[in-house]
Amino acid sequence: MDGVILDSMPYHVRAWKEAFKEYGLKELDDKVFYLYEGAIEPETACKLFSKNGANLTIEDFFNILERQKEIFITRYAHKIRPFKDVPRILSILKERNFRLGLVTSSHGKVLEAVLPEEISSFFHHIVTGDEVKRRKPHPDPYLKGLNGLGFGVGDDVFAVENAPSGISSAKAAGLRCIAITTTLTQEELKRADFIIKRHHELIDIF
Repeated sequence: MDGVILDSMPYHVRAWKEAFKEYGLKELDDKVFYLYEGAIEPETACKLFSKNGANLTIEDFFNILERQKEIFITRYAHKIRPFKDVPRILSILKERNFRLGLVTSSHGKVLEAVLPEEISSFFHHIVTGDEVKRRKPHPDPYLKGLNGLGFGVGDDVFAVENAPSGISSAKAAGLRCIAITTTLTQEELKRADFIIKRHHELIDIF
């Protein structure tokens, strides 16, 4: 969802940085949040932030995560819009009988705050981060998405991602992955099967 369907990642980053500041933690470079987008497993996140100069306990992490969500929803949700070509592309794919799923690390209450009904209505199944025990980069979110769409591992299914953790999750679930450079460079997304710069290129691939 974030960085693929919605142009929301800059606002997520702002919310993270504001939450860190409120807790008196060292400000991290924006790139850290973009590189590790979606990888919000507590122990992984604590190690990540520690390596980047912010020492957190797991309890700290959960407190900051809750505050980040609150900041994001209250201050920024009303500013977020889908990427320009997304509604048209989803409409074309649905008309061509593609089964569409949305798999996001964002929690359900975040999705409800930012995803317009006219966009969510295109999807046959939606998986949010609070519905799985292990989030991206683990395969669990995409495996749940496959099951919800009536597919299995090995079926002809693509994931569209914009961050390394999402690519790892999709590949671990046996999906082919298309990466789009909305937030990161081609080099940073090189594990994907395809890399595109613009959303309209998806139609050509499919």
